[in-house]
Amino acid sequence: MRPSARQCSAVIALACSLTLLAAGCGGNDQESSAGSGDDDGPRVELTIATFNEFGYSDLYREYEGLHPNVKITERRAETVDDHVKNLETNLAAGSGMADIEAMEVSWIYKYLAKADKFVDLRQYGADDLKERWLDWKVAGATTSEGKIIGYGTDIGPEAICYRKDLFAKAGLPTDRANVAALFPDWDSYFAVGRRFKSKVPNSAWYDSAVLTWEAMRNQLIQAYYSNQDRYLGEENPLLKKTWDQIVRGTDDGLSAKLPAWSPAWTKAFRTDAFATMACPGWLLGVIADNAGSYGKGKWDVANVFPGGGGNWGGSYLTVPTQSPQPEEAAKLAAWLTAPEQQIKVFKKVGSFPSTVDAYDAPQVKSEVNPYFNNAPVGKIFIDRAKSVILKQHKGPRDGEINQVFTEALARVDEGKQKPEDAWRQALDASDKAANTRKGG
Repeated sequence: MRPSARQCSAVIALACSLTLLAAGCGGNDQESSAGSGDDDGPRVELTIATFNEFGYSDLYREYEGLHPNVKITERRAETVDDHVKNLETNLAAGSGMADIEAMEVSWIYKYLAKADKFVDLRQYGADDLKERWLDWKVAGATTSEGKIIGYGTDIGPEAICYRKDLFAKAGLPTDRANVAALFPDWDSYFAVGRRFKSKVPNSAWYDSAVLTWEAMRNQLIQAYYSNQDRYLGEENPLLKKTWDQIVRGTDDGLSAKLPAWSPAWTKAFRTDAFATMACPGWLLGVIADNAGSYGKGKWDVANVFPGGGGNWGGSYLTVPTQSPQPEEAAKLAAWLTAPEQQIKVFKKVGSFPSTVDAYDAPQVKSEVNPYFNNAPVGKIFIDRAKSVILKQHKGPRDGEINQVFTEALARVDEGKQKPEDAWRQALDASDKAANTRKGG
């Protein structure tokens, strides 16, 4: 995939509506296919449904060359939302799904609850392949019973991107190693932000309360649900602590109050509006595109993420039980997600590999980014990927509940509602969304 385009849709959904699952089948999916060579065994035609840009077009032709009896057709939706609409419609209808369906990390949990609709890839050797991936990547597509419904494609390990010039203006260190030492945890991140703000009052510390909340919330093993899918709400003190840290940051002027992917947010990269942001690897391209020549040499990347590791982004390839040729589909999904292919996709579109063997490849570990002062982004994001040690449990209504909290936090960030009123409103609305209110 091209990460910036794909995650743009995810962030818009997060910051604005977050309701991804809807009925209705889009009729404008782009289809592409490559011809196959001479027949060698029974003819096999495989379809793969993706969204935005996965960077697989060359790989399809390569696979067909290795398997002359196979023809691959891609059904590529323009956005993740269009893809999910098609997936939901065809899943409900019991027909129409592709042999391979791509799933984004932020909503595959919904389909873990419908695992009977997808092939358990252990039937086709998934147990023998598990060591390919980071353990938390495998866990994201594994049910509580151990069924594996997806092979991991890319990931979005997070670091901290920062403005060197604004750090210098505030008297803060500017080299990556010393910047990394500033942020062992979120308390330190906010504390340094207040120091920064006292020296550079016309700039904010980060771009958005909502995106900072998302980075912090994703580190909670249990945010809205217990591991037994019981809605927690007010019972979770860590959720309230996270909320309070963000709200205090807004009160102290640390947030630039910029809704993600809004015109104001995009334009702000060509100004001194904010100094840092939570930064998965795919976001580097977004920053460079938005900041242009103004930001070159000003932005850098520190090999750190407060509180340990964090991940924002990535996908899986699943095989629906609707497929008439699940074994062939599973073989293709396994091949597309193998380290060798993930390296090729990384070089083509920048999607960061989730396979550990890819991290030993010079094409990955030696990657530098000239725009970010030749930051060794290969090494940085390998380290960040390995630092992720947990998988957050997401319950059946996690997306709807997160929408409630992010919208409430946005109202606070924009000065439209008092924090205590927004928190209470979010609790009430999320309680209803989780269907746990007594008598409701």
